[in-house]
Amino acid sequence: MTRPFQLRAGIFLAPFHPLDEDPTEALHRDLELVEFLDQVGFDEAWIGEHHSGGFEIIASPELFIAAAAMRTRRIKLGTGVISLPYHNPFMVADRIIQLDHMTRGRVMLGVGPGLLPSDAFMLGIDVAQQRDRMMQGLDVVLRLMRGETVTERTEWYDLRGARCQLLPYTQPMPEVAVASSVTPSGGKAAGQYGLGMLCVAATVAQGYDALDVNWRVANEVAAKRGGKMDSSRLRLVGPMHLAETREQARKDVRFGIDKWVDYFSKISPLTLQGIDGDGDIVDRLVSSGRAAIGTPDDAIEQLEKLEQKQGHFGAFLLLAHNWASFDATKKSYDLFARHVLPKFNGANRGREASLRWVAEHSGEFMGAAVNAAMATIQKHAAEAGNKG
Repeated sequence: MTRPFQLRAGIFLAPFHPLDEDPTEALHRDLELVEFLDQVGFDEAWIGEHHSGGFEIIASPELFIAAAAMRTRRIKLGTGVISLPYHNPFMVADRIIQLDHMTRGRVMLGVGPGLLPSDAFMLGIDVAQQRDRMMQGLDVVLRLMRGETVTERTEWYDLRGARCQLLPYTQPMPEVAVASSVTPSGGKAAGQYGLGMLCVAATVAQGYDALDVNWRVANEVAAKRGGKMDSSRLRLVGPMHLAETREQARKDVRFGIDKWVDYFSKISPLTLQGIDGDGDIVDRLVSSGRAAIGTPDDAIEQLEKLEQKQGHFGAFLLLAHNWASFDATKKSYDLFARHVLPKFNGANRGREASLRWVAEHSGEFMGAAVNAAMATIQKHAAEAGNKG
């Protein structure tokens, strides 16, 4: 079945860097990765915000985006995500508008309540308040980016005639997406404001089960305000690693997969639900549907499974996990761009039709070519005879 819109490819870069490597080099390698993805045709890169745990070491996605924008030409760069309860919403709007101008429209704003409870604890924020604060902050950010003047006081910010001195470069504003995992809060926010959705746990057992539920919530909320959700702005996130063979892919991920699992076992054991237990971790990740570790055909099968559950979605964001060496990681992304995207976007329909047409008429074409060659030979012989 032909898709109603093109499937876009992107990454969701938390990032994940184990504690036994140089953090400076890791950050620069992240920039190099985004530059590489721009070259091979990826459409988007979403950059995370985290402040504790030691692995996810980008504290300001805006700073990273500013640096990445200077090294790339076409890839769009999003905050994946800014944790709104940690920031004054006026400052968020101001920074995103500035980036919108600096990137000439390549920035996207992803927002969420904040993932790591340890971040909230350090900031003195009650974890139970994070989702309410996100909604408060999101409303203000959107109003400011629309050019409104905002006077509003809450327990955590006090805005007095606040207005952004720059209007967005992108009209009416840069694309905005809200994180959605298991709870319906992300779907409600997306439906209320007509935003995109970042389904950050699409292949986690609970997140997969909630995919169509949260999308339905978003559509129901949108319908109540007379709006309609745009599924091309729906993005699903999941881990993959690809190689020419399944054996090579499994060999590649031995480089760092155990460190990734150990990290989550320490900071968020619930994230490992569905892959806990005994046995090889790669077997558990693959058999549970959590990850595609294999060939481009395995990636295609994973995306088809997600599409059967969710319906059409606009982009698949590969979770940047650093399970493999940097060279093998780049190879994996290259295989996705070369072999997986064309399958869903019908990039080769014209070529396939042309080959099929030529094959079906090959006898006719070859016969004509042979006849033409024979006629040329006969003509040459006749001309030679006449000269003799």
